[in-house]
Amino acid sequence: MAYLLVSFYCTFIALGAFLFGYDIGVISSSIAVPDFQRTFPDLSDAVTGGIVSSYTGGAIIGSAVVSFISDVYGRKMAVAVGAFLAAFGAALQGGAVTLAMLIIGRVIAGFAVGLMSATIPNYCMEVAPKEIRALLGSTQQWMIGVGINVAQWVGYGCSLYAGSFSWRFPLSFQVCPALIMLFGIPFLPESPRWLIENNKNDAARAILSRLHLKKDGSNKAVVEQEYVQISEAIAAERRTSVRSWYQLFFTRPSWRRRILLACGIQAFTQCSGTNVILYFGPRIYSALGFSSSVSLMIPGVWGALAVFWNTLFMLFIDRVGRRKLLIPSMLGMGAVLCVEATLANYFDPATSHNGPALRAAISMFFLFSLFFTSLGLISWVYPAEVFPNAIRARGTSISTFTNWSLNLVFAQCAPIGLSRLGYRFFYCFTAFNWVAAALVWAFYPETVGRSLEEVAEVFGDLDLLPNDRASTNSTEPSWQSVSEEAKHDIFI
Repeated sequence: MAYLLVSFYCTFIALGAFLFGYDIGVISSSIAVPDFQRTFPDLSDAVTGGIVSSYTGGAIIGSAVVSFISDVYGRKMAVAVGAFLAAFGAALQGGAVTLAMLIIGRVIAGFAVGLMSATIPNYCMEVAPKEIRALLGSTQQWMIGVGINVAQWVGYGCSLYAGSFSWRFPLSFQVCPALIMLFGIPFLPESPRWLIENNKNDAARAILSRLHLKKDGSNKAVVEQEYVQISEAIAAERRTSVRSWYQLFFTRPSWRRRILLACGIQAFTQCSGTNVILYFGPRIYSALGFSSSVSLMIPGVWGALAVFWNTLFMLFIDRVGRRKLLIPSMLGMGAVLCVEATLANYFDPATSHNGPALRAAISMFFLFSLFFTSLGLISWVYPAEVFPNAIRARGTSISTFTNWSLNLVFAQCAPIGLSRLGYRFFYCFTAFNWVAAALVWAFYPETVGRSLEEVAEVFGDLDLLPNDRASTNSTEPSWQSVSEEAKHDIFI
C-alpha cells in the first residue's frame, strides 16, 4: 500500500518534468509550421536558435536560484512557484503577437522548469524507500519522455490545420498540466528530511508514518528506526554545516568530488546528442529527403518508443548497478551516431535515391533512443542520491545548472553546426559518448542498494554516517538491528 502511495506522490510531482519534455517536443514542430513562419518572418538559424534557447536561458537562472527557495521554504514551495510561472509563461507563448512576447514567455516558462527540474528528483529521493529509490527518482525522465511524446503528436495533429491554431494551441496546452500541479501540490506531504533539517520533527515523524506505516500500526518501531537514522545523519551533517558556496566547494574534498560527478553525468546527457535530435528532428528528417508531414510524424513514433523503453528500464533500475547500465548506454549511443554520420556521408539525400540507406539512417535514431534510456533515467537519480541532506538542494542546483547551460549551448549552436558541418556534426557526439563511458568506468562509484544516509560511506565520509554505521559502540537503536522481514514490511 505504501509503495503505491509514495509512487503516486512522485508521479504527480513529476508533472513538472512533463512540462520540460513537452516544450522540447513542441517547439520543434511549432517553428516548422507555415503560419508560425508567416507570423514571425526571417527565421534565420540564429533567430531559430534564439527562440529555442530562450527557454533554456530561463531554466539556467531557475536552476541557479532554486536552492534559496527549496532550502528555506521547502521542496513543495519550489515546485508550486514553478507551476505558477509555467502556466503564466505558457499563456504568453500561446498568445504571442510579437517575437519579443514569445521569447519573454519562453524565458518565464524556462525559469519555472529550471526550478522544478532541480527540485523534483530531490523530493522523490527524499520520500522514496531505498528499495525503489531509483524507480521513483527516474519518474522525472519518464515524464520527460511522456511530455515529448504528447507534444510531438499534438504538434503533428495541429500542423494539419491551417492558421494560427497550428502553433498557438500546442504552445498554450502547457497551461493545463501546470494548473493541475498548482492546485494539487498542497495535498502532497513535505519531504521528511527537509522537515527534520528545519527542526520540524513532529511533522517529519507524522509524514514518515503516513508514507510507510501499516494501518494496524505494526510497523511503528521500524518507522521510528528510519526516523532515528535520518535524524542522526542530519545531526552529523550539522557539525560541518555549509554557510557559503565557498565552503561547499573548498572545505570538504568529498563534497567537491560529488559535485564534479553530479555535474559530469548531467553534462554527459547533453553531450550525448539527444537534444539536438529532439529540437531539430524535423530539420534532420527533411535533410534525409522526407516530406514536411512525415518529418513531423517520425518524432511522434520515436517519442512513443522512448516512453516504452523508459518504462521497461525502470522496472529493473533498482536491481542493476548504475555503472552497469551507464557504460553500455554511452558506448551504444556513440556507435549509433557514428553509423548515422557515415550513412549521411555516403548516401546524400540530395543526390541518392537509395531507399534502404535512408531507412537505415532513420532506424539509427530509433536505436539511439534505446541506448539513451539508461543515461536519461540515471542522470536525474545519481545527482540527487550522492549528496548529503545538508547540501542536496545546492548540489542538485549546480548539476541541473550544468545541464541547462549545455542545453543552451547546443540549442543555440546546433542549427549552425547542422548547416555548416552536416553529417560531421554527429561525429562530435560519437566522441563525447565514448569519452563519457571511459570517465564513468574510471571515476563513478556504485550507489545502488544504499539509503541516502549510507551513501556517505561510498565517499569516505564516515563522520556523516548515522551512529549505528559509524560506530559499533553506539547505544542508539540501529537500522541494521531490524530484521529483513520487518524492513520489507515497512513498505507493504
